[in-house]
Order: sequence, then C-alpha cells, then structure tokens
Amino acid sequence: MTYYIAPRFRDKLAVHITKNFLDLPHIRLPLILGIHGGKGEGKSFQCELVFQQMGIGVIHISGGELESPDAGDPSRLIRLRYREAAEMIRVRGQMCILMINDLDAGAGRIDRTTQYTVNTQLVNATLMNIADHPTDVQLPGSYDATPLHRVPIIVTGNDFSTLYAPLIRDGRMEKFYWQPDRNDRIGIVGGIFAEDELDGSDIEKLVDRFPNQSIDFFSALRSRIYDEQILQFIHQIGLDKISFRIVRSTEAPPEFDKPNFQLSHLIEFGNILLGEQQQVDVMGLAKEYHKALRETEGFSVAPNSTTTSYKPIENKPIIGNGSQTINNGYPSKTPLELETQTQIRELLAQGYSLSIEHGNERRIRTNAWVNGGTIEGDNLEDAIAFLTERLTAYNGEYVRLIGIEPKAKRRILEKIIQRPA
Repeated sequence: MTYYIAPRFRDKLAVHITKNFLDLPHIRLPLILGIHGGKGEGKSFQCELVFQQMGIGVIHISGGELESPDAGDPSRLIRLRYREAAEMIRVRGQMCILMINDLDAGAGRIDRTTQYTVNTQLVNATLMNIADHPTDVQLPGSYDATPLHRVPIIVTGNDFSTLYAPLIRDGRMEKFYWQPDRNDRIGIVGGIFAEDELDGSDIEKLVDRFPNQSIDFFSALRSRIYDEQILQFIHQIGLDKISFRIVRSTEAPPEFDKPNFQLSHLIEFGNILLGEQQQVDVMGLAKEYHKALRETEGFSVAPNSTTTSYKPIENKPIIGNGSQTINNGYPSKTPLELETQTQIRELLAQGYSLSIEHGNERRIRTNAWVNGGTIEGDNLEDAIAFLTERLTAYNGEYVRLIGIEPKAKRRILEKIIQRPA
C-alpha cells in the first residue's frame, strides 16, 4: 500500500534532520524538532513514512517510559538510547534519530492536579542538557571523553504549552505545528483507501462530508467496514469456538471478501462513528463524578447535573480589580470591557468553547502561557463570573482569552484581557 506523505511535513522533517548532520559554520542549530497539533492527525505515522523514505534508523522512546518508581531511571533511559543512536550512526554509517512520542503526556503538566515528580524534572533537565551539549552525553556513574555523533531528536505531542518553558525555547527546540489542510487530508485519506478502488471524487466527497474529523477517523472507518463480515464469521463458527479457531486451529486463517466500499456505505458507517463521538460528549459523566474536586477548587455544582456551573460559591469574597460584591452569586462589577463581553456572547452563541491562559512577563516573552481553565456551558453570566474570578486570582499577570472551535480544535481568538498595572 502506498501512503501519502504531506509535502509540507516531509520537507520540514527532512530539512531538520539533514542540517543536523551538516557542519554549518557559525550557526547554532536546534537539536530538537517538536511536532505538535491536534489528536489523531497522523503526526507519528507521517514521521515513520518520512524516515522510511529517507532510509534512516530510528530509536524510539514512548511518553509512557518517562516515569518510574525509581528516581532517575527515565533520564538514564534517554541518555542510553541517545548514545545507542549515536553508535548506530558510527557503526552503520547512516543517519539515525531519536524519537520521543507524546512527550507532553509524559513530561507535561496539564493542570494543578498533575503530579510534578523528580523524574519529570530530570527528564526536562536531561533533554535541555543534551540539546546544549549533543556530542557530550554521559551515563550516570561513568565518563567517556570520546565525542559522540550529533543525533537529531524528534518529539511529538498535542500541547507543548504544558512542557517546561526553557526546554521548548528557540535554540533548543524548533516547533512545527501540524494541521493538515484539505489537500493534505484528501491525499492521506486517498492513501488509506488506496486498495479499495475509490476514485478521487469519492475521496473528496468523503473528506468534505466529515470536515472536522481527524485522520484517524477515516482509518477507523475503513476498519469498521469489515465488522459485518467478521460478525457473520463469528456466528458461523460459534461464539464458544471462535478462540480455538483463530488461535489454536491448524486450518488456514480465515479470508474475507472485499467489503462494500461504496461512498454511501462509508458515509453510513461514518455517521455511526460520529454519533458515538457525540454520545461521549453528551454524557459528560466525569464532570459529575469529579464534582467534589471542583467544589474544593471554588466552584459550585448543581445537584444531579452533569454540567459544570462556574458560579462562585456563595459568600466567597472576591478581592482585587476594584470594589466587587456578590449579587445572586455573580459579581456586580466586572473588569471585562464591553467589547470583550460582546465577543464572549457571540462565541458562546455559535457553540465555540472558551478558555484562558495566564503568565508573568518572563513567560509571555517566551510564549510559555499557562492554562488557566476552561469555561463550560453557554451561559454568559457564568462565563463572566468565571473570568472575573480568574482575573482576580491572576492579578498582576497577563491573562488572555482563547476561543476554540470544538470540532477542529482550532483557535479562532486570542485576546489579552488583562495586563499588569
């Protein structure tokens, strides 16, 4: 099967890897390339396709390996595999890279409930040290004066703002935001269905029918088409005998006819997948299960409700940003400008989600904003109450309002609503 490689993705990856193997005079190159973007958009898979096309070796580390009950193990693992990649370059005489998947999941701090361990600190410090001294990477307890070959590091993740700011600064990490455009999506989806004899017009119609879905959606859709035949095979063999038939039988593995890949059939199953996604969003049971946690953070939850109300708990004083009193649970005064309130009303009415980010002047200079929470629901008064409370909590810091298109996970608004006096 021939898969599609997005030219923009391929060029960015190829340039970063190649220039790290070149001796460019008087130029300091970032060792790390951070590829970030929405979930399920094929970041890791596109990387693998480029590596295969370039004929380079890859040493992998998963974000799940960056924590351990023994302090220091993850940072030792990073150093060990970096040296392994450098040895492959020396012995095989070919390019080799170190790839860390889902770095933000292993070393990022999502919110105040995320535990920040010694291993998290050591992982960040180790990657920073390697980026600064790529030819002098030592293992704990030993020292080797022989310089190593420089090994480019590729990391993937969804949200790099959760990482330690000095690690992602320019000079150490080059950032590349991956969001496939329509042409990329058509090409990638065409590669997924390459063996199924769908013509180009059908691929375009399928992509346009589900414009806000990730690439993984179409891969899952192709897999779902086989469910009918597999279910028929299970009924034919018998539910109590299927394990023996698949795992222990000496018979040849079962073969299935090519399913119906007509566009109408794909759209039918696509709508089923879409309905399952929406059901997850509608249920929202986790909000109900974690209401005790939210109450301790200063929010009230209506009884028997699965939605969060960002209404300050009664009689909780609000201090700062001028004189404020509570009237029916809402601030009688708000530091938000009328124009900002109008924008919030319009965004909520169109179904967009809102969140805020904050940071001091040092963080703002490095674009290392900190997540300050998400506004749930579409009630304007609740949203303003939430923002007013957070502006008070982050008094003396920059605060910006973020508007997000929920389906595409794309930012449509970034506006600073508070600056230090």
